[in-house]
Amino acid sequence: MATLDSLKQALRQKAKATASSPKQPLSDTQYSAGFDILVQGSGWTTYQDFIIPQLSQLLTPLFNSRIHISALEIGPGPKSLLGYLPARLRRKIRKYTAFEPNGLFATRLEEWLCSTSKTESPLLCLENPPDIHRIPFVLQDNRGSGTSTGTSVDDIKYDIILFCHSMYGMKPKRTFIERALKMLVEQPQGGMVAVFHRDGVLHLDGLVCHRTASFPTGVVSVANDDEVLDCFASFVAGFIMQDVDVDKAIRVGWRKVCRALGRCEEAHPDHLLFSSPNVMATFTQHATTLPELTAQVPLMKEDRTIKNREARLHRPASIIRPTEVRHVQQCVRWALKHGVGLTVVGGGHSGHCLWSNVVSVDMGAFDQVHILTAGEDGEDSGSDSGSLVVAEAGCKTGDIIRKTMAAGVTVPLGARPSVGAGLWLQGGIGHQARLHGLACDAIVGAVMVSVDSSQIFCVGCVPSQHWPAGAVRPENESDLLWAMKGAGTNFGIVVSVTFKSYAAPTYLIRNWVVPLRDDFEARLRLSDFDKLVARKLHWNCSADAYLYWDAGQLHLSVTMFESSTAGLTFATPTPTPIGAMWGLEDDFKVVDGVSLFETEMYVSGMHGGHGGGKTSSFKRCLFLKHIGEANVADRLVAAVETRPSPLCYLHLLQGGGAVGDVAADATAFGCRDWDFACVITGVWLRDQDRTEAAQSAVRWVYNVVGDLLSLSSGAYGADLGPDPRDAPLAAKAFGASQPRLASLKHSLDPRNVLAYACPLPKAPMEQKLIILVTGESCAGKDYCADVWVSEFIRCTHKGLTARAVSISDAIKREYAAATGADLGRLLWDRAYKEQHRPALTTFFQVQARQRPRLPEEHFLNVVYGAVDVDVLLITGMRDEAPVAAFSHLVLGSRLLEVNVQASEQTRRIRRGCHSGDGDGDDNKDSNNSRSNLTALDCRPTLIFDNDTTGNEAAKRFAEHYLLPFVHEDLQRLANMVHLVADFPRPGIEFRHVLGISQQPGGLALCTSLLQTHFAGDWAKVDAVACCEVGGFVYASALASRVDLPLVLIREAGKLPPPTVSVTKPLSHISSLASNGSKEKRIEMERDVVPRGTSVVVVDDVLSMGETLCAVLQLLDEASIGAEDVSIMVVAEFPVHRGRELLRQRGFGRANIQSLLVFGGA
Repeated sequence: MATLDSLKQALRQKAKATASSPKQPLSDTQYSAGFDILVQGSGWTTYQDFIIPQLSQLLTPLFNSRIHISALEIGPGPKSLLGYLPARLRRKIRKYTAFEPNGLFATRLEEWLCSTSKTESPLLCLENPPDIHRIPFVLQDNRGSGTSTGTSVDDIKYDIILFCHSMYGMKPKRTFIERALKMLVEQPQGGMVAVFHRDGVLHLDGLVCHRTASFPTGVVSVANDDEVLDCFASFVAGFIMQDVDVDKAIRVGWRKVCRALGRCEEAHPDHLLFSSPNVMATFTQHATTLPELTAQVPLMKEDRTIKNREARLHRPASIIRPTEVRHVQQCVRWALKHGVGLTVVGGGHSGHCLWSNVVSVDMGAFDQVHILTAGEDGEDSGSDSGSLVVAEAGCKTGDIIRKTMAAGVTVPLGARPSVGAGLWLQGGIGHQARLHGLACDAIVGAVMVSVDSSQIFCVGCVPSQHWPAGAVRPENESDLLWAMKGAGTNFGIVVSVTFKSYAAPTYLIRNWVVPLRDDFEARLRLSDFDKLVARKLHWNCSADAYLYWDAGQLHLSVTMFESSTAGLTFATPTPTPIGAMWGLEDDFKVVDGVSLFETEMYVSGMHGGHGGGKTSSFKRCLFLKHIGEANVADRLVAAVETRPSPLCYLHLLQGGGAVGDVAADATAFGCRDWDFACVITGVWLRDQDRTEAAQSAVRWVYNVVGDLLSLSSGAYGADLGPDPRDAPLAAKAFGASQPRLASLKHSLDPRNVLAYACPLPKAPMEQKLIILVTGESCAGKDYCADVWVSEFIRCTHKGLTARAVSISDAIKREYAAATGADLGRLLWDRAYKEQHRPALTTFFQVQARQRPRLPEEHFLNVVYGAVDVDVLLITGMRDEAPVAAFSHLVLGSRLLEVNVQASEQTRRIRRGCHSGDGDGDDNKDSNNSRSNLTALDCRPTLIFDNDTTGNEAAKRFAEHYLLPFVHEDLQRLANMVHLVADFPRPGIEFRHVLGISQQPGGLALCTSLLQTHFAGDWAKVDAVACCEVGGFVYASALASRVDLPLVLIREAGKLPPPTVSVTKPLSHISSLASNGSKEKRIEMERDVVPRGTSVVVVDDVLSMGETLCAVLQLLDEASIGAEDVSIMVVAEFPVHRGRELLRQRGFGRANIQSLLVFGGA
């Protein structure tokens, strides 16, 4: 699929070769018609999915910091981009100016902005009519502006200036941006210039971006019709021919060019598709400060070899080459001072080590390797060989192996000699991984420069002679060392890494190459290789497989690596399972660690050898299990068959062994449970860089990733960057480590200096409120969610942000991608969705079976996609007991479930209605249909009866039950819970919840909140129950306040008979402090509460849930069922999954409420 830029070049070349007739600029009408084609249909998707969301996200903090906003748009077209912002942002715009030289566009823009109906005007709060200049934005003073007021724009200062639809015709672009920068307000600072550019590349000769983002998947769809193509081609080319006859001839040629370069797809055979990548770049008044940095720090003088093809496409603002640690510190201080980001170049293999208009820090001068023998530093290295290896951040893997081999030791690094520190810090999968683990597992320490303070940190085990002057240990050292072992490019600029080492082995390499007759044999061979070979190998052996086409035939090749430290020569190779199946190997050799790099099959054994530097490649990596199973093997074979280039291949690196022997929480590396790392590698000839061949190979890689992702157990983060196509992989790259990494990123890189590293989820705001809106189809869940969003925004005075999102949209997107269904209609067209409901339900069920973590995956994607809001409402949930199922995934956030109910008659009426009272979800047959809640083993937090028309009932419900969860009194209460370190034993951070009662006003505040937050009716409650000791404090005060009897539950033997009793395990904290018994008996007086009594159980903490389970069991012994019990706790710790334990023990029907929610243990 050709880009619009390559189409433009081809059209102009065609015109030049066909005729020498003078060209004529497009009239306003011709330009307008072409522009309309560009932005219709899929072209509008770029605006909807990229430009408008990016603009909203960019401008929200700016608009929030100002009372009024003045805006200038350059080339807005017929409608202002600002008119698509959320209403609360649009209301702040009081002054609007535009330069729009197209007269038709200017008229349409003015009509749109000056609508007589206030409900139609997008900018309702303008103090004066919009000032629209019908002339181009030029470098000199713009005076005399057609039909505008005539005021010089240079006399006005703006908060935001937008270059809306690319900067075509503006040369040099840097100068135009510099002029715009001078037009920003000086006080308060923070004004911005934002550029949206359609080419995908924006070179600005040393200007430094404040922030940048890309949208490489933009597509323009054009009807394959002569008249439409004539209009579109002239728009893209930018001219027509003056001579009418010549112009007709050119149009015929241009149609052929469009049809030759456009791509047709089966789903839309009557349209041509063109790639339209977009970039956004924003600039502040700090954009011109690069000379300040280059005066202090050396620049890169010679050409730097960048291995990665993606990175070579970018043109950084500058490449800095520090030679001392203080130079790195100066780079960080400069970035912090001016609010810009940095990228880091190590080995040059990362696709994001260079980024356009961003300063890159090349660590190549830090290229020393130091080997310290046992006892040289006086510390226990934890190394099997007793030696430590200190490798500076500019070293290559080959350099380290070469030097360590000479000393008789080695480090388990990657399989490519030219890769650098970025790989070691984010994993590092090599041929010793099965024996010694990943490269990141061998890291015992590091020196890094903080991107928050510019301090030098020594983390973990760093030999004293390698401590830079002024270095300190960070406060959160253990957390930082954990994070660096798997995600280490995100938290600071690493200067050196300390590895533990192992005895250097010798390797026996054996190769088999098997031509395959057909797909069936390919699947059979893969199955045999997986089940009969790979699963039987000892940890000192690994077997890599390659699936590729060569000489017109599919091949499976296998390389077996066997290591030994016994000095063996392997003169007679031992028999192997693969030899028994496929015969003698094609060749074998004995090599050391240095020569090992040259034995890779892709270097010398495939396609005549990829190692000669004549090809470029693009790769992404997924972790797979059971590659011999039919569903996996079929997709692997199908992937190779769809390759766009003969050179593309799949590389399967064996895992298991020591990789999976590391505890999941010992490092930040996100996936340990895999048999093979599947590297999907798109390859093309280097002279085809920037052509359709390269783009096709990249698309193929992402298509294969999309096909395999649902079967994978994780993704490899080392390849990933800020490209939005990497977002689904990044979501699977860190597994359960994601919340902890997000929190560390927020604390260690709060200003996002390393914005272009492997993307981590943003840390949710403290005490984010997440409301899960459940109920039957057409009960009105989406409608209620929208009403409640409005209430959170309208009825609070804290500037809270709120958003409603449907979780079912994710599965609809996957279904549409798999079946070709129309996604837009699935999302918004009820009748169309009903047609697809059976197939959609089946698709979801199949996906859920294949991907056991699918619900968690979708839930986290929704949460991480809304980190900028305080209150998130999620509809479309298919999960029973969703609070119990998901609360441990978002530590520190409060989850509520609100079940929306309506009668069958009401739902039937709404099902036939397409008005706003309808419901856009598709849960008719899902698990959250709850017409009979008492029949289920779970109970929602709140229930809303939505049988009435209009929104008044929903508003009242929000006021009485939802808004209290964002009341400042809850934060006051949370502030009274002090954190006590190393109690009741070292390493434990204790939240002193009972300490609330020891502070002035604490007990009264807590009791008041327990009373007002109760979701039931106190008039229908018969008693308050509690278990010592924590419960006594708060329950007795609450019982007095609501005038109810108090039911005491105590240790056995402390209440007079007759009693009923049960065995209770110790609480979480008590078990940590205890050295003796792990359980005790608790009891209550037998007749203190009558059968069927309604009881509220009060406790200080819900952690593991064992205490509350025992209390509910005790009440059950007294004939009080869980459906008659409500639980109120002061603080909840979801990480221990207490709610889930209660549900599993049969107490899910008890309603559970907590005032506070804390992350951590």
